[in-house]
Amino acid sequence: MEFGVFILAQQRGYHQTSQQVINNSIEQTVAAEQAGFHNAWYAEHHFNNYSLSPSPLMMVAHMAGKTQRIRLGTAVCILPLYQPARFLAEVGFVDTVSNGRLDLGVGSGYQEFEFARFGVKIAESGAIYNEFLDILDKGLTQKIFEYDGRFLKMPPSSIAVRCVQDPMPPLWITSGNPVTLGRGVRESRNLFVTALLNGNEGVQALRERLVKVAADNGKDLDRDVKFGFLRCAYASDDKAEIDAYLDCARFQRRISESLKFRRSQSDDGYMIKEVPSETDPTVEQLRKNLPVGSVNQVIDKMLEEISILRPKHIALQTQLGDFDQKAMLRQIELWGEKIIPAIRKELARNKPAAQAQAA
Repeated sequence: MEFGVFILAQQRGYHQTSQQVINNSIEQTVAAEQAGFHNAWYAEHHFNNYSLSPSPLMMVAHMAGKTQRIRLGTAVCILPLYQPARFLAEVGFVDTVSNGRLDLGVGSGYQEFEFARFGVKIAESGAIYNEFLDILDKGLTQKIFEYDGRFLKMPPSSIAVRCVQDPMPPLWITSGNPVTLGRGVRESRNLFVTALLNGNEGVQALRERLVKVAADNGKDLDRDVKFGFLRCAYASDDKAEIDAYLDCARFQRRISESLKFRRSQSDDGYMIKEVPSETDPTVEQLRKNLPVGSVNQVIDKMLEEISILRPKHIALQTQLGDFDQKAMLRQIELWGEKIIPAIRKELARNKPAAQAQAA
């Protein structure tokens, strides 16, 4: 089981400067490597406070110079907002300067607010994304390639700096669309999924959807598909500290849904208002749904969710809202010291029984 940190880089208000937010991202990545995490993931968003990470590839390149072992991932590059020739060149460059540590997560995007400012129609995002995937595969694996699509075109071309990883960095597909996930399954790509802030029922429903996607595309989910699970989780004996983390997790969902469903409000055109919705969970509901509580409670809940979903990778959400940075750095260290080793030990202990049952 691999574990990563997912660094959203949020700004909940002007009491946080953009420099502080980005510096916190850097510190968390270094801390994650020291704690033994396998991956650090960086988001991509634009023009508002939901996330201050406009270029995950730039973040990977920067962190490659500050780390040695941890894999560095984009989660995700919003492909329809890129120019293919530049994107291909930068992927090759970033994989090179990271010495082959790039995990390339891609998606089609969902925030119309961003698309409008890039001059891209969000209604065409799916079609552009699919053409972009064609180009990615050609451009990163072939010395000379060309492409003639409806939206994207490339004359015979060759990127100058080739990827270190052969034939290309692992490609991770993020989407809630079964058709998009299905293509990823057919092409043997990794998937990145989430149950949002839901509990075991939501995790079980996610498992059932993934099983169906795999089966519909001629694959067995457990045997043929590597997929990662994005999750909010926090271990502490301090209830107020847990509540602060849960409040930041709820803030993240409020802003995300506000942007997704086109109801975002702002007094200054930048800072999106945090507006409760009818579907808002209470902090008590979140405490019940998510792996939070004492170290042992978090370990037990994570093991329960792993037994339901059976992911190969778990990405822990670490930079939500305005959560205290010192507390989060301690949390990352705690996961490396106690939680991850305990989970892996229990999974290893149960593996022979699980294999016998499957046989």
